[in-house]
Amino acid sequence: MSEQKKNDIKQEEGHLKRNLTLFEATIHSIAFVIGTGIFLKPATILMNTGSTGMSLILWIAGGLISLCSALTMAEIAAYIPKLGGMYTYLNELYGEKVGFMYGWINMLIGSPTGASASAIAFATFASYFVPLSNTGLKVLAIFMVLFFAGIQMLSTKATMKLQVVATVGKLVPIFAIVLFGLFKGEIPGAVNFSLVGGTAAGGFGVALLGVLWAYDGWQTTCTLGSEMVEPEKNLPKSIIISLTFVTAVYAIFNVVIFKTVPTDQIIAGTGSVGVQAAQTLFGNFGATLVSIGMLISSAGTLNGQILNGARVTLAVAQKKQTIGAKFLGHVNPKYDTPINSLIFMIAMCMIYILSGTFDSITNLTIFTGWVFFVFTVLGVFILRKKYERNDKLYHVPLYPIIPIIGAIGGGYLLVSTFLEDTITAIISVVVAAIGFPMYFYCKKKYGNEDGNK
Repeated sequence: MSEQKKNDIKQEEGHLKRNLTLFEATIHSIAFVIGTGIFLKPATILMNTGSTGMSLILWIAGGLISLCSALTMAEIAAYIPKLGGMYTYLNELYGEKVGFMYGWINMLIGSPTGASASAIAFATFASYFVPLSNTGLKVLAIFMVLFFAGIQMLSTKATMKLQVVATVGKLVPIFAIVLFGLFKGEIPGAVNFSLVGGTAAGGFGVALLGVLWAYDGWQTTCTLGSEMVEPEKNLPKSIIISLTFVTAVYAIFNVVIFKTVPTDQIIAGTGSVGVQAAQTLFGNFGATLVSIGMLISSAGTLNGQILNGARVTLAVAQKKQTIGAKFLGHVNPKYDTPINSLIFMIAMCMIYILSGTFDSITNLTIFTGWVFFVFTVLGVFILRKKYERNDKLYHVPLYPIIPIIGAIGGGYLLVSTFLEDTITAIISVVVAAIGFPMYFYCKKKYGNEDGNK
C-alpha cells in the first residue's frame, strides 16, 4: 500500500481517521512537554532542593525517570497501538478495573487539571503585556480553553498544524536564552551546592513533583495510536525522539539560568525565570520577545492537553465505563472529531480554573498521573508473558534494568508526596474511591453491551 493510500484511510463510522505521521506525533509530544514547566518551575525546584547543584541533579534525574518510563511504555505502545493510550494498556494488561480507575481519574483530574494549569500559565504570561486581576486571569484562561477546544471540534489536522507553529514558537525563546546565555551571561553563582536561603523549603519530593510536571506529556502521544500511520513503528519512535530531545534542552536551559540569573533573584521573582534571564541577556525588548514565545509555548501545551484529554474520555465512554457513555463516546461524522468529549473537557477545565492555583493544580496532576505510570511501566513484564514476541516491533533496551529504574523513580515520587504533600495524595485517593460506585453502576447498566465485554 502506498504512503498516500495509508494517509487516506478512513476508519469505519464512529472512529477516528488514521492519518497522523511520525513527524506530527513527534511534534505533538515536544509541543506538549515543553510548555509552562520549564519557565515557571525552576524557582520552586530551587527553593525545595536548597542549591543550584541539587536542583540540576533533580532536573536530570527527572529526565532519566521519564526517559526510562517512556522507553518502557514505547514497547507497550508498539504491541497495543490503540485509542486511549495508557487507559487501553491498563485495561488489557491488568483488567478493566485498573483501566477504569485510570480513565476515571484522568477524566476528572489528570487531563483537565493539566489543561487548566497551562491555561492559567498562558494568562500569567499575558499579564506581562496587559495587567490582569485574578478574575481577569481566570477569564482569559477559560477563553483559551474554549478557543482551542473549538478548533479541535472542527479539525484534528488543523490542531496538529497549530502544534507545529507552537513548537517553533516555544523553542525560539529557549534556544535564544541558551545560545546567548552560554557565551554572554555573567556568573553570579553558576552551579554549585551552596545552600540558597539557608535550607531547602520543602524537600526532594515536592521538588520532583515540579520537575516531572515540566516533563509531563510524553505519554500522551500514546493516545494517538488509533490515528497514526503504522503506529506499531512510528509511535515508539515519536516517544523516544521527543523525550530525548526535551531532556537535553531542559538540562542545558537550567545551567544557563543558574549562570545568568543570581539565585536570590530566581527565588524572589514572581514571574518566569525565562523573562528574568532574557532581561539580563537582551534587555526589555528581548524580554518582550521571550514573553511572546512563552505565550505561544503555553498555548501549544494547552492545545495538546485538550487533545489528549478528549481522547481518553472518548475511550472510556466507548468502553461504556462512565455515565453518559453514549454522549461522550460519540465521534461527529462530519468532522471526525470527539466533539462531546471536548465539551466535557471544557466543563471540567472551567471548574479547576475557577477554584485552583497553578502550583496546587500541577502537583495534583503529577501525583495522580504517576500512580498509573508506575503500573504501566511494570506492565511490560505482563506484556512479555501475554503477547508472543514480534521481532519486527520495538523492544525496550537493557530489559529489565530500564523498566525497573522508571518504576523505582516513580515509586519514590509517590512515597515522598505522601510524606511531604499529604493533602494532594489524600485528594487523589478520595477521587479514586468515589470511582468504584461508578464502575459497578456502569458494569450493571452496560454489562451486556459489546463496549464493556
